[in-house]
Amino acid sequence: MASQPPSAPLCSESLDDDLKTVSELHRAKLPSMPSSDLEHLFRKLPAVIRAYGRFKLLTLEARQNRLLAPLDPLEVSKDSPPPEEHPKSEKKFWGDQETLSKIPFKILRGHKDLVSSCSFCADDTKFLSCSHDSTLKLWDAVDGFVIRDFDHKPKAPVLECSVTADSRRIITASYDKAVKAWDLETGKLLWKINYETFIASCKVSPDGKYVVLALDVDRAICIMDAENTTTVSYIKNHHNRSLTACCFDPDSQKVASVSLDKSIKIWDITSQATLLTITKAHSGAISNCCFTFSGHFLCTSSWDKTLKIWNVHTGEFRNSGACATLMKGHEGSVSSCHFSRDTSVLVSGGFDRTVAIWDVGEGYRKLSLKGHSDWVTDVAISNNKKWVLSASKDKTMRLWNIEEIDEIPLVIKCKKALGLKVKQCEVCDRPFCNYESDIFSETVTKCVFCRMDAKGSLTEASSSLGGEDSPLQECSPTANE
Repeated sequence: MASQPPSAPLCSESLDDDLKTVSELHRAKLPSMPSSDLEHLFRKLPAVIRAYGRFKLLTLEARQNRLLAPLDPLEVSKDSPPPEEHPKSEKKFWGDQETLSKIPFKILRGHKDLVSSCSFCADDTKFLSCSHDSTLKLWDAVDGFVIRDFDHKPKAPVLECSVTADSRRIITASYDKAVKAWDLETGKLLWKINYETFIASCKVSPDGKYVVLALDVDRAICIMDAENTTTVSYIKNHHNRSLTACCFDPDSQKVASVSLDKSIKIWDITSQATLLTITKAHSGAISNCCFTFSGHFLCTSSWDKTLKIWNVHTGEFRNSGACATLMKGHEGSVSSCHFSRDTSVLVSGGFDRTVAIWDVGEGYRKLSLKGHSDWVTDVAISNNKKWVLSASKDKTMRLWNIEEIDEIPLVIKCKKALGLKVKQCEVCDRPFCNYESDIFSETVTKCVFCRMDAKGSLTEASSSLGGEDSPLQECSPTANE
C-alpha cells in the first residue's frame, strides 16, 4: 500500500472536526496540570488525532486483507500449499492425422515389406492383408491391431489374398507358385497346390465354390473347384500377352480377365465359352478390374492413367466404347480399383501415391487422399461406404474414414463448380447428382445406372425382334467409332 506524502495539505472538513474535538475536551473535566502544558497539548492534538486515525485505517485494511486472502483466486501465499491442479481434458481424435485434417485416417504398421493386397471381411469389422514379407495377416478394423498371423510356409512373397463373401475361406497366391486355402476363423491351412508357372492373380468366387487363377507363362486362366481342387476350366492362350488380373462377377458365373495386351475378356463358366472380348480397351496395359454389385458394369484401371467403366450386360460398348472414362484422377499409372456395394462410389489407387474417390454417376473425382510415401498397390471400400483401405509399397496400410466426405469444403466447392444438384433415384433410392443448368434436370428422376439398365432392356428387346448379331462375337470399340 502506497505511503502518504509527508507534507499533504489539510482539508477544511478535517480541520473543523479537529476543532469540535478540542472544544469537547475543553468542556471535559481534565486533571489539573499547568496551563502552559495544557496549551501545548491543545496545539498538537489535531495532528495526534489524524495520525491515530490513519493507524486505525491501516490496521483495519491489513486485517481485511488477511481474512480475504484465502478467498482470492489470484493470491499466492508462501505459508499455504499451492492449490491442486487438475489435468485438462483434451478432446480425443480417432486416427493418426493432425487435428485439422478433413479426412481422419489410421496408419497400420505390421508388415516389413511391400503390402500387395488388402480386403474387408466379416461385415467390415476385420480386414486381410498380405505382403512381400511372406506374411498373411488378419486385422481388427476398429482398433487397428493384428488378430492373427497365418503360418505361411515355405516363406515366399504373397502376391494376393481373396476372401469369400461369407468370410469363411481365404485364398492366397505366392511367388513360390503355390495357391493355398485357409479357414479364416481358425487359421488352419485347408489345402495347397503347386503350379509350374507364375501366378499373377487369384480370386475366390463370392459363393465360395470356385477359385480362378491368372497364369503367366501360358497366358491362361484356370478355374478350379474350391472344395476338391479339381480343374473346371483351363483356357490356355486366353490373352496375347501376360495376364495382370482376374475377378468373378457377383453371381459367380462369369470371370473377367485383363492383360498387358490392353484387352478385356469375360468367360462364362456354365457355357465354357468366351462371352465377349474388348480389344484396345485402353491405350496402355490394363492393371486391374472389378465388377459392380449388379454385375452389369465392369471397371478397368490402366497404366495410361485412366479408369473406364464398361456396360458388359448390354454390349453398348460395341458402338460407343466405354460408358464412362475417368481421367485426371491420377498423375501416374492406376494400379487398382474397387466399387462400393451400391456402385455410387469408386475407389482407385495409383503409382502417384494417392487414393482417388470418384462419384460414379457424374464421373468426376471427389477427393484425392494423400499420405503414402510410395506406390498404392491395392484399395478396398467397406459395404457401408464409411471406410477406405489402402495398401502401399511403403510397408503400411491406411484406414480412411470418408463418412463425412460430402461435408468437406473442397468437395462442396467442386460440386458447385460443376453445377451439380443431389437427387434421389426413384428406382433404387440411391443418391445421384444432376446438372442444375440442364433444362431437362427436373425430368431426370433415375440414376445413370437405372437409366442405362432401362435402355439396355429396350436394346435387347429390339435385338431379339430385329435378329441382330449375337453378343458373343469379338469387337473393337476403337475400330467402330
